[in-house]
Amino acid sequence: MTLALPRRAFVEHPMALALAAAVLTVASAAALAQAPRNYATLAMVAEPQTLDPMISTADLVGTIMQHVFEPLYTFDAKWNVVPMLAESLPKVSADGRAYSITLRKGVMLHSGRELNADDVVASLQRWMDTSPRGKAVAKELESIKTKGPLGIELVLKGPYAPLVAQFALPSGMAAIMAKESIASPLKDFVGTGPYRFKERKPDAYVLLTRFDKYSARKEPANGYGGKREALIEELRFVPVPSVNTRVEGALAGQYDYADLLPVEALPRLEKASGKTLPIMTPAFGFPYLVLNTKEGVAANQPLRQAIQTAIGEGEMLAAGFGDTRFFTAEGNHFPKGSPYYSTAGTEQYNQRNAKHAKELAEKAGYKGEPIRVLTSRQYDFHYNMALLMAEQLKRAGLKVELNVVDWATLVQRRNDSKLWDIYITHSGQFPEPMLSPPQLGDGAPGWWSSPAKQAALSTFNQQSDPAKRAALWGKVQQLVYDEVPYINVGKFASLSARSPSLENYVPSTWPFFWNAKIK
Repeated sequence: MTLALPRRAFVEHPMALALAAAVLTVASAAALAQAPRNYATLAMVAEPQTLDPMISTADLVGTIMQHVFEPLYTFDAKWNVVPMLAESLPKVSADGRAYSITLRKGVMLHSGRELNADDVVASLQRWMDTSPRGKAVAKELESIKTKGPLGIELVLKGPYAPLVAQFALPSGMAAIMAKESIASPLKDFVGTGPYRFKERKPDAYVLLTRFDKYSARKEPANGYGGKREALIEELRFVPVPSVNTRVEGALAGQYDYADLLPVEALPRLEKASGKTLPIMTPAFGFPYLVLNTKEGVAANQPLRQAIQTAIGEGEMLAAGFGDTRFFTAEGNHFPKGSPYYSTAGTEQYNQRNAKHAKELAEKAGYKGEPIRVLTSRQYDFHYNMALLMAEQLKRAGLKVELNVVDWATLVQRRNDSKLWDIYITHSGQFPEPMLSPPQLGDGAPGWWSSPAKQAALSTFNQQSDPAKRAALWGKVQQLVYDEVPYINVGKFASLSARSPSLENYVPSTWPFFWNAKIK
């Protein structure tokens, strides 16, 4: 027989209260255990040098801050330019000089007010003052002004075919931000993205949280374009400079995403599907060597040609990636099938001719000065390629000084022309040649400038006909091989990993986590 107490007696009885508390505690614990986790831990290769997406062309900065800031235009899954903050593609005058852009209505800034044309003009002016790509665009620009609350008009000095694509790149981004937040250095990160900046703790994390008033596009998600939804409430970007730590953390299920892992980790990742899933991103990009054309030993063009003759890019790729599924050794900067495919200058690719390189160095007046190579272990393939390249240069009688630093330090040091002769980096493989590497523009580390460059790129960029423009790219590629401002090592695919809990992730050059969710 069950004794039924009156309700009032049950509520007020001390033993009943204790029992009720215990039941509630158990129920709450069970509810917490079943509650969905709504954050993602994302292991990145390093601590970002800055969170200002304009001043740095580092992919790491673009990867994080593309969630906070948005551009006027972006790329779809096939690298076509599509509108983001702009309502549609610009209206261009018949002479190719005037661009009229209309913004979407009702786009909210993280500060709580609506985006307007004044914000865009102020943002683009800052971009043209601070970003290497922006500075290249500024040289082509005659004027920029607002036309009503949501209209912008840009007038160019002459036709400039890459303009809209320049606005779309996440790296060195033409980020649109609240006018009142603009400062140098940037302290308040007030954008329009699906996530807003919450906190940065150096060497620990960058924390972004969902922006509940985000104004998404209506089109279906497509690459970086279309509808963006912050389905994960909190993104935690964690710097994990040690590649081994990223691998072990991924294998242990510690990270929801681990960026840029070494190829040799693939077999272990494939066998650990319960904890992590490998992601191969094909045609990811190209590693390249930037040579200091401004001062130091590499400012001597004939010596740069000797360096190019000494190295074997195929060997360097094998050292960097090992597995042939992850790299292609070819001298054409754009792959077959691309409108910019060209073999111009490729006879100078992958020479690995120590004897001839030594002769060229002697003719260049080389006296045994150390060639200072700046690299980092954060990208293990950079470091492995640097080790092999040093041996190749030594075989040609060139003295090498290898300076290994963390990635943030490298990004800082490469801005000082007195500190290095070569640095190693990589870039995504884009459809528009002027998007990468930034050395094709003006002012980027390496400081390549010559009359031949200005003439070739001026002709190339003023041509708006795609077929004619494609033919002109061969002349630019030939010039790169002749003047050696940088050396394109080849093409590579990347390896990363995600936890089974991270769903709807789309492999991409700059990993993005809108539209992804935590199971």
